[in-house]
Amino acid sequence: MKYNPQNTGPQNAQALKDVEPTVCYPINTLPKPQMALFENARKDMSLVDQVIIPPRDARCFTVPAGHFFRIVSVEGSQVGDLNLWNAQDLDEKFYSGKTRALHGTHISTGDQMWSSFPAMRPMATVTHDTLDWYGWDQYGGSVHDVIGTRCDPYTHDVLNGVDYHYCCHSNLTRALADERGVSLNEAERYVHDVLNVFMCTGFMPDTKQYFMKASPVRVGDFIELFAEIDLLGGLSACPGGDCSASHSSDAAQCYPLKVEIYKPKEGALKEWTPPALNGYSRSHGVE
Repeated sequence: MKYNPQNTGPQNAQALKDVEPTVCYPINTLPKPQMALFENARKDMSLVDQVIIPPRDARCFTVPAGHFFRIVSVEGSQVGDLNLWNAQDLDEKFYSGKTRALHGTHISTGDQMWSSFPAMRPMATVTHDTLDWYGWDQYGGSVHDVIGTRCDPYTHDVLNGVDYHYCCHSNLTRALADERGVSLNEAERYVHDVLNVFMCTGFMPDTKQYFMKASPVRVGDFIELFAEIDLLGGLSACPGGDCSASHSSDAAQCYPLKVEIYKPKEGALKEWTPPALNGYSRSHGVE
């Protein structure tokens, strides 16, 4: 949000505003995800594991490369904050900013979740989304955003001067520390900006501030992703519940979420090739 203008524009101010925009990162040259192959593979797959994420808490889970995983609404309208790491190297983690620059502010079927430098490769591909019907509403809102960073105790302290220990950042930190047997301080440096699963968000038309509104997610809705590499995931059931009014408090009604992990039928993905490390990093000897 900016101050009211303090300066008078030049004579051609309107002409400058009328310049047509250009997409920063055209994606027509991106390698296309193998959606037809994934669609065929997901028709005959077996549930091999599931994890329940308690309300206002987080859990970690592992997904081998070549498997699918779903985040499922099981009891009520609930938003989740998702972190993804390379299971063998936590320094390679989901890069929400680059994913946003490539695919836009919200992702759905066919979009990919990209990893951080120097690897910068697809970590996961969205293969099904039962909320894809929502599209864009009259406020410019949509579902599954890569805008918001995650609710965290530091911003909550700045805005409200209150300690709150069940922000998604805190939940993810504790879950990763438990999963890897490390201290909270060590785990915290790996917790990163998230995919806001099921969250309905956008930007206010006047101030361009980030907004949230009641999620349209219903019991049984899910977003499904394909693991392009071996993944360690972390998912927090946000303390904001459906994020219709508040977060970082105990005021909202919250529900659990479920992660389901599926193995495709043997041979269903024989034509699939895991993504290599980024070409620039390979050419400069980065491994």
